[in-house]
Parts: sequence; structure tokens; C-alpha cells
Amino acid sequence: MSTPGELEAQAAGSRAGRGRLARVRGNDYRVLQPPDGFIPELTVSVIIPAYGGQDKLDLVLAGLARQTYPAELTQVIVVDNGSTPPLRLTEARPARTRLIVCADPGRAAARNAGLAEATGDVIHWLDSDVVLTPGAIEAHMRWHHAAPYVVVTGYIRFTSAEVPARLPDDLDKHFEPAEPHAWIVDLVERTNGLTDNPQRPFSLHVGGATSVNARLVAAAGPMDEELILGQDTEMGYRLSQAGAVFVPEPAARAYHLGPTMRMRDKQPIDRVSHALVADRIPAYRWLRGHPGRQWKVPYVTVVVDGTAGYDSVRATVDALLAGTTPDISVLLLGPWDDLQHERRAPLRDPDLDLVLVRGHYRHEGRVRLSAAEDVDPAVPFVLRLPAGWIPGEDSLARLLDLARDEGLGLVNVLLDESSQGVVAGRLERLSAFARARIVAEPGEDLDDVVDAVSGVAWVEAETYGFTTEAASPLGRRSAYRARVEAQADAARLAAEAARLAKEAERLREQVAKWREEAGRWRKTAVELRREVGALRRQLSAVTRTQKSLRGLVSTMKRTLGRRLRT
Repeated sequence: MSTPGELEAQAAGSRAGRGRLARVRGNDYRVLQPPDGFIPELTVSVIIPAYGGQDKLDLVLAGLARQTYPAELTQVIVVDNGSTPPLRLTEARPARTRLIVCADPGRAAARNAGLAEATGDVIHWLDSDVVLTPGAIEAHMRWHHAAPYVVVTGYIRFTSAEVPARLPDDLDKHFEPAEPHAWIVDLVERTNGLTDNPQRPFSLHVGGATSVNARLVAAAGPMDEELILGQDTEMGYRLSQAGAVFVPEPAARAYHLGPTMRMRDKQPIDRVSHALVADRIPAYRWLRGHPGRQWKVPYVTVVVDGTAGYDSVRATVDALLAGTTPDISVLLLGPWDDLQHERRAPLRDPDLDLVLVRGHYRHEGRVRLSAAEDVDPAVPFVLRLPAGWIPGEDSLARLLDLARDEGLGLVNVLLDESSQGVVAGRLERLSAFARARIVAEPGEDLDDVVDAVSGVAWVEAETYGFTTEAASPLGRRSAYRARVEAQADAARLAAEAARLAKEAERLREQVAKWREEAGRWRKTAVELRREVGALRRQLSAVTRTQKSLRGLVSTMKRTLGRRLRT
């Protein structure tokens, strides 16, 4: 693996020939704008691991012989991984094609063997059953001429067509209809082409048809031969840590001859892959659900000055280890190898505090004592925290959430400010700093470049729970009891919620009955009003009849009176 100094020197050489390097923020590669009519200058090494399948390999080599990218800039390395009978090179192949043998079984070993022989500026991984369309490599190299830190993946279509004896002139006509690489298409579509701050753009690094700048490969290191499966993704993660930008290129088209192993056996493959990559890819948080175990690559490393006094160091480190982020390692810096343990008068030992720090944490698995800051470059985040400043239980988790959600490369924690200056903690995203080192101009402040490629923020210590007052860490038994009490409270609340829900349902039923009864009452009231109206009309008729009868009686009385008088 290249050192940071070597990488900066390589970047400086590229910058001298090409001018200022473009600065991609996050994974938004659209600022690169590679030209269609570029002048090919970079060489490319196509590495093809193969185990059997001579008929398919012949077609793959024939497809490479038809590429529009200059043949003199193209190197092809076929790695025979122990085939019986041994593989051979067909006549229909690029001029600069070599066949080497790798006796160690496994695709990772074969690719590493090809990588050791590669001389190209760009490494193009290609499977022995993937036929490139004529303009595929040119579409890849267009991006590599625009920036020296890109990883480009083409679009593979899976064909079930019969494998022909020779490569057809019209690939589409012969191999279509074919199925797209659904997983990659979905990833690209839901992240706006991987430009919308995707959390895991490195997942695009698949070995079937992906090209990588050789500098990035040198920085990340070769493929992990210990892995049974998932080597492509794991290397993609390390490329991301080295500062890579991941680009999906639809114009780089290819046909996969038949289904992949994953398409045939996805569930058992995921079972094997997830069991091993969880240790190496901290970004796959869902694979690290265990609340307390340690992993090969921690999610965050905290760097603390171990010479700042035993009490201050212990307060800080113990608080970190007791926090809600268990996926952590602590690097204590100090002259540990030079300490001499004073045995006759230990209390007068001038290095007593260092001796105490070393003795206190020597056997703690998550703490490492070192004289130099040698942080694993695969760790996603590094927190630099002055000893004596004590994070709250959830402080680190909240800082990580902020950096992850906002895509920030640096979060500064303002701990103290006085006439003597500013005291601050720093949460650094290592991939952002790696990218910044590649594109930085000589003498330019690296934090400013990180701000350009990823973003920088300042937060207040008090807001995120940092203090100088030590408190007893919440022990495991206390945490267990608190969790049990919380679960009991949650059960009580759930029971009360169920009771209230039942009571609410009863009241709803009662209201429904009342509404039904009110409806009947309204109907009865309408009928009563109708009956009262009818009775009123009858009463009016009777009243009129009575008046008529009274008038008739009066008339008869008057008539009878006149007759009696006469």
C-alpha cells in the first residue's frame, strides 16, 4: 500500500501535467464533464481471471480486439487459475495480450497475480464470461482522462442466448433480449446516478466490468485473498477510503454470457459474504448489530494524548468506552516502549502517570498503546480529542450521525476558547482527507480542501455533551437494570395504551348507539310533527263548523221569535 507521501507525489506529478485537478464534492462526479473527443494518452491493463470456459474466453478476447480505444495503449493479461486443460490464447485477440498462470485458487489470487504484471495507468477488471461492446473501454477511459481518482463501472446485461462459435458482428442482435444488472440499475436510479450523497457508493465496484486508476489501487492495496466471497465490494470500500469517486457509465456496455453465481444462489452467497465482510467494511452497519463485540476494522478510532496525566486520560478513555458507540478503538499516544518501571521508589517515579496509563489499558482490547499515530486507513472516522475532555454517553454517536447525514468530511468540536487560543476536538472522515490530499495544491490548507470536497462544520461542546467533569460510567449491570426498567415502563405504557384504546373503542360504540337512537328520535319527532299538523287542521275544521252552527242557531232563534210575536 502506498504511503500518503507517495500518493501526494503521484498526484503532484499528475497535476504538473494536467493543471489543477477537479474537486468533486462527495460523489457528484458531474463537475468532471469528460469530453467525448478526448485525445487518448493513458494506458490500460485489462485483467481477466479465468478458470476453464475456453469457449467464452475466446469471445471475450475477440470483443477486446474490436475496441475503439487504441490497441497500442491496451494491455490484456489473462490469468489461468489452474484450468484443466490449460487455457490458450485465440488468434482473435488484442496484440498486447499475455497469458500467465496463477496456481493459488480463487478469483482474488488470480486478479492479484494479474495486477502484479500490469503496467497500465488504469486497471480494468474483466470477467472471463463478459463480452465488451466495441466502445466500452473508450467510455471508461474518457473519465480517467478527466480525473486520476475515479472508479468507473459499465452496464452489464445478462444474456441467455446460445454461446456462438465466433463472436457475431452484431452483438445486440445475437445477445438480446437480455436482462439488466437490476441491483446496479436500482442503486443508480435511487441515488440520482450516485450523486445524491449515497452512503455506500463503493458498492458499485464489481469485478465484472470496472476500471480503476492504478494510483488508487496502489493506495488501497490488492484484493483480500482471505475472503471467500465479497472481494470486489471489500476492495471498493478501501478504494473509497483512498479518495475514489465512483462513476456509473451507461455507454460502457457489456454482455454477461449466462447468469452469475449470485443470480443462481443469492441467499447462500449472501450468507457467506456477510459473515466475512462485516469485519472489514464498517459502513455495513446492519451487519454489526451485536451491542458489544469488536471488529477487525472499527467504525471510529479516537486518538488521545496518553502523556496528559493518568486521571485526565482515564476520564476521557473510560467515557469513550462506556458510550453508546461500542464499535470503537482508542489509540493512546506516548513513549510506551521507553518506560522503565521504578520498583524501589515507585511513588517518586517521574513517569508514574505514564506507567499507570500503560498498566491500566494494556489489556483492554479496544485500546492500543503506540508511540506513533498509525491509524488503520480502512477506519471510516477518526476523532482527535484532548485528554481531560469527557464525552457524554451519546456524544460520539451524535457527532457520527451529523457527519454521516450531512456528508461532512470534518466536524470540529469547540471545547474551549480563551486568550491562549482555541481548544477543539476533530472528527475526521478519512476518505474526505484522502481525496483532499490528491487534489490539494502545494501549500494549501488541507481543511480548506476538505471543505471543498466534503464539507466542514463547527459545533459547540456543550450542545454535544462534552464536559470536564468526570462521572462514573454507566456499568453493564446498571445498563442492564436501566434497560429492564425501561422495558417494564414500556410494557406498562403499552398495557395502559391498550386499556385506553379499549375504552376509546367502547366509547365509540356508545356514541354510535347514541347516534342511532338520536336518529330514531329525529324520525319520531318528524312523525309527531306531522300528526300534530293533521290534528291542528282537524281542529280548525271543527272550529269552523262550530261557528257555522252557532250562526245557524242564532238565525233560527231570530226567525222563531218573529213568528211567535206575530
